[in-house]
Amino acid sequence: MSLRDKKGTRWTVLMIVSLTMMAAYFFYDAMAPLKGMLERTQGWSSTDYGLFTSSYSWFNVFLLMLFLGGILLDKKGIRFTGGLATGLMVVGALVKYAALSGILPTAGESFGIKNQVLYASIGFGIYGIGAEVAGVVVTRTIVKWFTGYELALAMGLQVSIARIGTGIAYLTANPLAEYFQNVPNLVMFGVVLLIIGMLAFLIYNITMDKKLDKELGTTGTTSPEDEFKFSDVKVVFGNYGFWLMTILCVLFYSCVFPFLKYAPDLMTNKFGIEEKWSGVIPSVLPLGTVLLTPLFGTIYDKKGKGATIMIIGALMLIGIHALFSVPGINNWIYAVCLTVLLGISFSLVPSAMWPSVTKIIPEKQLGTAYALIFWVQNIGLMCVPLLIGVVLDKWCKIESPDGTISYDYTIPMLIFTGIAVLSVVVAVLLKREDARKGYGLEKANMKK
Repeated sequence: MSLRDKKGTRWTVLMIVSLTMMAAYFFYDAMAPLKGMLERTQGWSSTDYGLFTSSYSWFNVFLLMLFLGGILLDKKGIRFTGGLATGLMVVGALVKYAALSGILPTAGESFGIKNQVLYASIGFGIYGIGAEVAGVVVTRTIVKWFTGYELALAMGLQVSIARIGTGIAYLTANPLAEYFQNVPNLVMFGVVLLIIGMLAFLIYNITMDKKLDKELGTTGTTSPEDEFKFSDVKVVFGNYGFWLMTILCVLFYSCVFPFLKYAPDLMTNKFGIEEKWSGVIPSVLPLGTVLLTPLFGTIYDKKGKGATIMIIGALMLIGIHALFSVPGINNWIYAVCLTVLLGISFSLVPSAMWPSVTKIIPEKQLGTAYALIFWVQNIGLMCVPLLIGVVLDKWCKIESPDGTISYDYTIPMLIFTGIAVLSVVVAVLLKREDARKGYGLEKANMKK
């Protein structure tokens, strides 16, 4: 009996790698509730904040780091690639801290960007390389330990546990920033969590992964037939259904993750919630998905209707963002209700989307397909936050006589609504393509 045949050991592995990703999710989202504080204490504008938020994807998009990380994982294995990825997260986070704390020079501009914003963005971009590659490594780790056992459940639980980090970030960022008395100290708190996550992964490498490879008589690298091949790209590129799924992915996630980056500021400016509590309502979304995503995934497994589930989730986005854009409605209960509905939508679409990819793309090209989807998704995560930041500065800024600055979020929410409309169109086209090609998106995943 090998280590992975022992149920307790498998689930211990899951907890360890989930801890690493929970720390990563916390650091990714910890700045979102602090937009107002950054403007007051660091002199940032909404455009600066949007540029910084978009920088997470800079290197992944322009330097193709997701592809390179996948190739490295195939060639060098989980231990080397995971150690490198978690190390890059810590290095990037330290650069970000150095920029915000003034260790790096912050005066002046470079390339038309404030130096502090530029250096913090470079750090966040380096962190983004590590976080995205770490996500791939963790997925491969779960496959390694749970194939033949509770694989789907393990993957769902890993995502759910990681999203707890997002929920905690929205709940605690402002109180922690006030407790630490500034933004840089909060960032350092995030760095400490990342170091803990890195050490947890390194302990897994030494105590479990290496031992399992020894038992199995492998080196920890991927077999040649499963390695990333550039010839697979041509096959995937020629699949119309794949492109519909990819476009749906980027449109849907562009309505959710960038929205979350501005949601605390929306709660303050539209709903009058105190800044220190502005992250509480947005935290409902990621924490709610912890339970709902596995639930909807189980429904898809047993009942099918994957394409229909994605259409329903995308339709909900239209109504939610349109209702957020209505001027004059500023009751916090209204905001809570819309956020709960957004959490349901955010659980519906991913629960059907990711398993559906396996029905469109042959198994031997799945690695290539997921890499391409993540790359395109990063384009949206790079462009949309910057667009919203520019729009807020140019057309939505309101300056009172005493110099206080606030924002009207009507136009940004209409932008999110427009993106949601496009996602519904693509989801409908995907369902039609499924009917034409017989992918089986409407069929149950589990065989009776």
